[in-house]
Amino acid sequence: MYARVTRWEGADGQGLRRTAEEMRTRAASGPPPGVPACGFLMLIDPDSGRSLAVGLFETEEDLRAGDEALNAMNPEPGDDVGRRTSVERYEVAVDVRI
Repeated sequence: MYARVTRWEGADGQGLRRTAEEMRTRAASGPPPGVPACGFLMLIDPDSGRSLAVGLFETEEDLRAGDEALNAMNPEPGDDVGRRTSVERYEVAVDVRI
C-alpha cells in the first residue's frame, strides 16, 4: 500500500472545519474521478490553521495516477484550506486499525 501526504497551512479554523465536512459528505460517493484511492484521512488543527490529507492507494501505479489527477485539481489557496505547502509519497510499512 502507498500513501500520498499533502500538507496545508494558513487556513482559517472554521474554514478547515467547513472543508472537512464538505469532504466527508463528498467521500460517501467515493474518490474523485481519476483518483484510484482505497482510503483517505484528513487531519486538521484548526488552532494553527494546518491540515494533512492522506490518500491511500493499493499499488504504486494507482499512487502515480492519483497524484497526477489530484495535482491537476489543486484548489486555489484561500482562507478555507490555506495553501498547499508540500506533497510527499510513502510506502505504507504498517497499517493498524483497531
